[in-house]
Amino acid sequence: QVQLVESGGGLVQAGGSLSLSCAASGRTIRFYPMAWFRQSPGKEREFVAVISGGNSYYADSVKGRFTISRDNAKNTVYLQMNSLKPEDTAVYYCASTNTAWTKEERRYVYWGQGTQVTVSS
Repeated sequence: QVQLVESGGGLVQAGGSLSLSCAASGRTIRFYPMAWFRQSPGKEREFVAVISGGNSYYADSVKGRFTISRDNAKNTVYLQMNSLKPEDTAVYYCASTNTAWTKEERRYVYWGQGTQVTVSS
């Protein structure tokens, strides 16, 4: 049974930083793409970032501000968020796919519970 447990969400002022963690069990994450998605009220869930092998990819909206990383020893994925903006406010989810990395939400079969990130102006 694959389980993803997220933590690190909270309230931060615009321009500040926050780091999210996603601890995985039942899956060795270095063998599978691990991604972050987010969803704001009234909006559809959107792709944020993914790490696959030694490569990472980002949505244009977060490129240059967010960094996805992986600690294989801890089997944990991170999302370092810098220069946060109010529009970054959302519930952030980590997810894993059984296929090659993708931005398509429907192809991710394992999901965390989500963690709330709120950025104040």
